[in-house]
Amino acid sequence: MLTLNRGIQIDERVQRDSGEMTYPIWLLVNPKYPSAYHDIWRPILEEIQDRVYREMYIRIDTSNIYIRKTVIDSELVPNTLNWWGKEVAKEINVFREMVHEHKPKILITFGAFPFEFVRRVFNIKPEKGPKAWSTSILRDEFEKSIENFDINKTNRIPLLRRVVSSDKLMTRAGRETYVNYVGAMIADRIIENRDSLNIWIE
Repeated sequence: MLTLNRGIQIDERVQRDSGEMTYPIWLLVNPKYPSAYHDIWRPILEEIQDRVYREMYIRIDTSNIYIRKTVIDSELVPNTLNWWGKEVAKEINVFREMVHEHKPKILITFGAFPFEFVRRVFNIKPEKGPKAWSTSILRDEFEKSIENFDINKTNRIPLLRRVVSSDKLMTRAGRETYVNYVGAMIADRIIENRDSLNIWIE
């Protein structure tokens, strides 16, 4: 079981999503790695909440953040041999319709597959393979997403799926630095657009 906001539990084998589609912040995860929610998002969210509170003396209501698996079954996640089959194309079309209808302001992905999935949802070319999105390139894409943040559109923000000490750039201090930096950058964009985001605890 995966524990989500306010004690909500989600069965990793069964449930596809959690939260409300009308909420302005969406998370898209790889069903093969549901632990990204706890390992990456939770500490980043804590950093966001801390920075927002220090600036505005208010907190984000995280109970309705919309969290969705890219595909219904982890077996559908592409690898180097079956990259982007028909089933995944159907999932892309479904998600495209969801985004078009609900227009989330912030769409956060974790790792290479969800990021490329979202690129295809938005018809961004060229389409790329599984090895195109290294850790360093995803970091660069994060920087671009923050620099080009526009509250009037859906902002695609890629995060790493994991930050491990085996990465020579990711000692324990490096991991904390990543979490703090990413959290601060996202928080700053939220603070700048506070009046356009219906996400606050009343």
